[in-house]
Amino acid sequence: MRLEAITWERLTDALADRLLKTEPRDGASRLRVGFDGAPAAGTGRPAAALAEALALRGRPTLVVDTEGFLRPASLRFEYGREDPDAYYGGWYDTGALWREVFGPLDPDGSGRVLPDLWDPATDRATRSEPVELPPGGVLLLHGPLLLGQWFPFDLTVHLDLSPAALHRLTPPEQRWTLPAFERYGADTDPRAAADVVVRADRPDHPAWTGLPD
Repeated sequence: MRLEAITWERLTDALADRLLKTEPRDGASRLRVGFDGAPAAGTGRPAAALAEALALRGRPTLVVDTEGFLRPASLRFEYGREDPDAYYGGWYDTGALWREVFGPLDPDGSGRVLPDLWDPATDRATRSEPVELPPGGVLLLHGPLLLGQWFPFDLTVHLDLSPAALHRLTPPEQRWTLPAFERYGADTDPRAAADVVVRADRPDHPAWTGLPD
């Protein structure tokens, strides 16, 4: 994988300009972009920056964090609070993401996306109202373990961390999740699966593969 140094500002502008020229792959009227990466990679920051850049270009956006689609604690912690296999396959409610986020953005969908479903702090439903993403809008979904789920993304960006950087940037109390990301790398190979790979070992000095042809 060949990488070249870039700033976050240039990277964001390049992504925004590409999306202005991108059509949804299945005839839908709204684009769906995924920012994939471990929590230590901070996927929310580039997603928010891209939303701002697109807004300046006149494109409505909706940023959705998969942390709002965690399963209830009774399901997440069924096999203990630090089970990497449960984290890998059972923490995030992919069915709800399909139903509440991607379904409304289908070609015949309403465009009314539920921005979150579950509050992990209170372990209760958020009761949020759906947000309408108008035709021409862009969904920016960010979080871990997004690739390999068959989500209908029109563009995917993987924030990559080397094993050493992932260990260094992950808080000690969360390092029990690291085997899940090792398994994710083996099962899904996000570097190969993503349209764009950004190496984020040094958060202030990213490098990337560039945009696909």
